[in-house]
Amino acid sequence: MEYYNYIKSLHLIFVITWFAGLFYIVRLFVYHAEAKDKLEPEQSILVKQYQLMQYRLWYIITWPSAVLASIFAFWLLWIMPQWLQQEWMIVKLGFVVLLYLYHWKCHLIFNQLQKDEVKNSSNFFRVWNEGATIILFAVVFLVILKSAINWIYGVIGIFVFSVFIMLGFKFYKKIRERNT
Repeated sequence: MEYYNYIKSLHLIFVITWFAGLFYIVRLFVYHAEAKDKLEPEQSILVKQYQLMQYRLWYIITWPSAVLASIFAFWLLWIMPQWLQQEWMIVKLGFVVLLYLYHWKCHLIFNQLQKDEVKNSSNFFRVWNEGATIILFAVVFLVILKSAINWIYGVIGIFVFSVFIMLGFKFYKKIRERNT
């Protein structure tokens, strides 16, 4: 048990870097989609640069962080198997499954953009970027509160938070349209 805090610390570090990678990769998706609206040669230069940045971020930071966060998570569950009997942990693991699905979808988008296939708008990616934020909020509150009952309030809070994000997004979009 003396190494428990080391394992927990490493898990948290890689969760943080995993989320940082997810937040930034989708931001790069936004820029990539916007670059497609530029004229040549600017478009080619930007697209090539964004593809390189996406590639490095995805394979040097995001994927390794996801794998290492998972390894340390499984190690923690091996050390503390009683957590699997607690309702908050089961709910948290449900959100972790959503995070893996979100990550996988980002991987599919990444692959498309590496082939320069832009199938979504920059506005879609701006909204998509909030998915990781919502999952992050849910997981942090579940871990800190350790209450499966209070997660219902948390879900309501996440929903309200999401509505505010969408309103903010619409407000920001209007400002951007006015400035162009």
